[in-house]
Amino acid sequence: MHPFPFVPWAWRDPSWLPGADTDAGRDTAGTGQRPDTGLIGYEVEATDGGIGKIDEDNAQVPADCIMVDTGPWIFGRKVVLPVGTVARVDHDERKVYVDRTKEQIKNAPEYDPSDTDHEDYRRRTGDYYTENYRAIPPMM
Repeated sequence: MHPFPFVPWAWRDPSWLPGADTDAGRDTAGTGQRPDTGLIGYEVEATDGGIGKIDEDNAQVPADCIMVDTGPWIFGRKVVLPVGTVARVDHDERKVYVDRTKEQIKNAPEYDPSDTDHEDYRRRTGDYYTENYRAIPPMM
């Protein structure tokens, strides 16, 4: 069993916590409490390779999620990942590393921007990743 329960909606990278050292290369000026706004365009790497880029529509999802445009990888689909999947951010390389595989991300609940029941989607996504982390904890 993993020593800490997975919380899908909380950043694990301490450089993104409010009040953290802002010399990490992020630009949050005018973005309120949304530190991920400066990540738009960053490549996203799963444990087994690239899955896409943080999408320009990232601000349309809650602040505790990131929207990834997978390009042709999953038929041009956009996926929403809870920020708890982010293992680290490399600002020099402009990459966000998540600790899930491509297959695990591909099997997550599909994001539908026209669906008005955001709480149901959030619950399904949270349940999926919580169970996913219970079955396969992140590498320490």
